[in-house]
Amino acid sequence: MKRRHFLAGTAGAAAAAVAAPALAQTPSVRWRMVTSWPKSLDTIHGSALAMAERIGQITEGKFQIQVFAAGEIVPALGVFDATANSTVECSHTLSSYFFGRNPAIGFDGGMPFGLNTRQQQAWMMAGGGKELMRDVFAKFGLVNVPCGNVGVQMGGWFRKEINTLEDLKGLKFRIGGVGGTVLSKLGVVPQQIAAGDIYTALERGTIDAAEWIGPYDDEKLGFAKVARFYYTPGFWEGSAQITSFVNQAKWAELPPAFKAAYEAAASEQCVQMMANYDAKNPDALRRLVAAGAQLRAFPKPVLDACLKATVETLDDFATKSPEFKAVYDSWKKFTDDSNLWFRIAENTLDQFRFAAPAWVKS
Repeated sequence: MKRRHFLAGTAGAAAAAVAAPALAQTPSVRWRMVTSWPKSLDTIHGSALAMAERIGQITEGKFQIQVFAAGEIVPALGVFDATANSTVECSHTLSSYFFGRNPAIGFDGGMPFGLNTRQQQAWMMAGGGKELMRDVFAKFGLVNVPCGNVGVQMGGWFRKEINTLEDLKGLKFRIGGVGGTVLSKLGVVPQQIAAGDIYTALERGTIDAAEWIGPYDDEKLGFAKVARFYYTPGFWEGSAQITSFVNQAKWAELPPAFKAAYEAAASEQCVQMMANYDAKNPDALRRLVAAGAQLRAFPKPVLDACLKATVETLDDFATKSPEFKAVYDSWKKFTDDSNLWFRIAENTLDQFRFAAPAWVKS
């Protein structure tokens, strides 16, 4: 009997040793992450910092990532190449900046008049989107990890009012990605400028208008001081998904536990980043309007023309690129099905709530 207990105990100890946390036996990993954001933006650059900190917590300090703001190692728009060529191991950015490399990349960041935040997350995580995008980015030696969303953006800051389509012609507008291509069909001259350089470009008159994200960040960047008309909505992305690029070879070297930690921390930030913007934007908008910002909505004829130009742009990409078409077909079907559901439930309730008087205390 004692011998059986001894053998059982020995076997249990051996099993415990085998099943002991792999982290204790895993070599430490040190990475660098570059972002496309200035340090002043505690929402979006702060999200990269929080993600890196969480990875360290989950791995008990074995996997450490040092985060660098735009310009500290590479420029804001240099993060794609820096990650692909192993200058750094990973980055934190809006993939739409780089859709010129392959138009299918635009689906990762978000398409004009496209999916809202929840729909984008559903397509990526449960509708096959992430797998499709992994195939797209693999050709560049990158692994894409969704790590946030800023929601529907504002339509930007303009020096003059936009009343008709004629007002768009010749307008030098800081906007990148697919939205810039769409607006160019209507006479806009799109300019892709990093966040830290937008204010100066507006102040000097290098550009006539600029979009960024929304009230909280826009207030921090000071745009209201140099352009007073603040437009809504930012239709060029139904929501803007933030993505972490990881060098494919470096990702393959990671232990499974570290990969899991990376994706878990990124998923947390998909929730936390949106929560931060939703919590901070209302008060920031009040402050901007109180300080003199003139809130405007794009006229319906302008939005109608932009939607028509969007459909033409996406259809054109689909005829020229089989890879784009494969993603587009999946995305379009998912969008149609999802919109049907959201119209029935979410939108019906939201329309009633938003039209109702302010909440009445019981």
